[in-house]
Amino acid sequence: MTAREFDPRSLDVTAFARDGSSLQGQWPLAQFGRIAEAAPAESLPTDDDTVQWTARGERRPVRGGEAEIRLHLTAHGDVALVCQRCLKPVEVTLDVERNYLFVHGEETAAEIDVDSDDDVLAITRALDLQELIEDELLLAMPLVPRHEVCPEPLPVPVDEEDDDGAPNPFASLAALKRGPPN
Repeated sequence: MTAREFDPRSLDVTAFARDGSSLQGQWPLAQFGRIAEAAPAESLPTDDDTVQWTARGERRPVRGGEAEIRLHLTAHGDVALVCQRCLKPVEVTLDVERNYLFVHGEETAAEIDVDSDDDVLAITRALDLQELIEDELLLAMPLVPRHEVCPEPLPVPVDEEDDDGAPNPFASLAALKRGPPN
């Protein structure tokens, strides 16, 4: 019997797990549209920027019940984001390692997901691994990306007056807030 070929863009999860199959590969980061949109304009992903991934299916026996359908997924990639301190590009490494339990029906998945350490999804005959990996990479992105040490000094706060000698409008507002002088 020959090993079955599986398409990662349209994966039959049940058959993949039943065969105990595994897949691995890499996709250009530019193919992950939502991640590419987060990149600064001066650091858009190129064809050299890739996401490496592996997926392994498993059918785990359960005493007195139907065997569990499981998927183990890992992904790794470097993305450029905007540093929230200096507003310059910052390279961020994203590593994802997830375990999924597949069950019959969305309602069952929602019920089990509350108490499970693994992510629980409804079984589908055509799972798009690239889309799932993109979702997980987006979730792995830092909320506030920033350099450990910014490459350029941060701007110094402006004094009461601007360079052209005009009063700072915010200083005027602060004076109004304090009230009239006594």
